[in-house]
Amino acid sequence: MRNFARRAATLALAATALAAPLAGTAQAAPDTLYAPSALVLTMGHGEAAIGVTPERAVTLSCTPRPSGTHPDPVSACAELRRVDGDFTALGGESGILCTREYDPVVVTVDGVWQGQRVSYERTFPNECVMNATASSVYAF
Repeated sequence: MRNFARRAATLALAATALAAPLAGTAQAAPDTLYAPSALVLTMGHGEAAIGVTPERAVTLSCTPRPSGTHPDPVSACAELRRVDGDFTALGGESGILCTREYDPVVVTVDGVWQGQRVSYERTFPNECVMNATASSVYAF
């Protein structure tokens, strides 16, 4: 009986030693490389997006690298990253003086920013004020 137990243990150890290199290691599932960031920006004259026909529209994709039909996707994406996609924080004073003419311009943004759904609308008093925001995102 003692011999049988010793042989069984030796056989089990040998089988384990021979089979170990054949067993693959478990691969961890790779995380996604980046969260999607793709936007469609439109501009049109009017007081609210619901009644405005878009006069201009561009696409802006910020991952994996800045691209799209936006005239300067690199600057626009860098600016959006600085404000963490908060469109209300874009722009500032550029020093450009504009007339007080009221010819409203509506900018809309729809899409996904770092995996989160985005829908934003902003009305500027006129195109000059929109251009004076010093935001490359709105420069299209």
